[in-house]
Amino acid sequence: MTHAIRIHEHGGPEVMKWEEIEVGAPGDNEVRLRHTAVGLNYLDTYHRTGLYKIALPSVIGSEGCGVVEAVGAKVTDLKVGDRVAYGSAPIGSYSEARLIPADRLVKVPEGVSDQQAASMMLKGMTAYYLLHLTYAVKPGDTVLFHAAAGGVGLIFGQWAKHLGANTIGTVGSAAKGELARSHGFDHIINYTTEDFVARVAEITGGKKCAVVYDGVGKDTFLKSLDCVRPRGLVALFGNASGKVEPFDLGLLAAKGSLYVTRPTLATHVATRADLVAAATALFDVVKRGIVTIEVNQTYALKDAVQVHRDLEARKTTGSTVLIP
Repeated sequence: MTHAIRIHEHGGPEVMKWEEIEVGAPGDNEVRLRHTAVGLNYLDTYHRTGLYKIALPSVIGSEGCGVVEAVGAKVTDLKVGDRVAYGSAPIGSYSEARLIPADRLVKVPEGVSDQQAASMMLKGMTAYYLLHLTYAVKPGDTVLFHAAAGGVGLIFGQWAKHLGANTIGTVGSAAKGELARSHGFDHIINYTTEDFVARVAEITGGKKCAVVYDGVGKDTFLKSLDCVRPRGLVALFGNASGKVEPFDLGLLAAKGSLYVTRPTLATHVATRADLVAAATALFDVVKRGIVTIEVNQTYALKDAVQVHRDLEARKTTGSTVLIP
């Protein structure tokens, strides 16, 4: 039998159960995929806790890599034995095997390992749309990224540096600061000992940033508004500390005619063409050595409860992979 991590109710890490599941044969436009590596994302905790509503019971997880075991009757561009990965598909990666729509999969090129692919698709394509679509970063732009030592942050820092940006990253410890600095961030702010608003003003000589990328949410958002220049942009792409409460939009006028957006990866790769464009751009910078994908932690998939405890306790850095 095939096993998976499944939840029957929302709650803490303990609601995740290692259970037998029935996978079955793929539908016409589906693939049966055997996972070789599964990516960990903070998004997984939102599904587990119910912050993002999902139907129950459910296998969670949003990112993975594996080998095609069977294809549906109408699948023409994939075959049994192909090595594929995904980061924008129906949830269900916390499993030894699963069914998945074929059009959500991309082939993994030579030179990219299964663990790298599993840990970079969602995070790397997120960095892609933030840097190229949410705001097209140009040489000389000063940008601020919260949680710079996280999975998205380490990819973002390298890619942004390649684009010629002046990069500022916030972190929660000295060790995480060194990690972020080694991955492209020019300036590091330890938010546990420094006021990041004051430090941004100091670093930029009072000019502030063209854009702030905020995946933390509740704890940082209002202060993020104080870190962008007039007519600057705050991109709120996550809420690791909780969702941002409603606020008076007049604040945006008072702070300099600011722009705020709440983008998601799903919207930016909704079409097959957009998904392929994002994945191609990501694979390109990885193969060229512009972005290195380092898996800093590995766990057995069946140990997902401990994985989530460590993730929420901020004990992890960069990318984490679960092995089925």
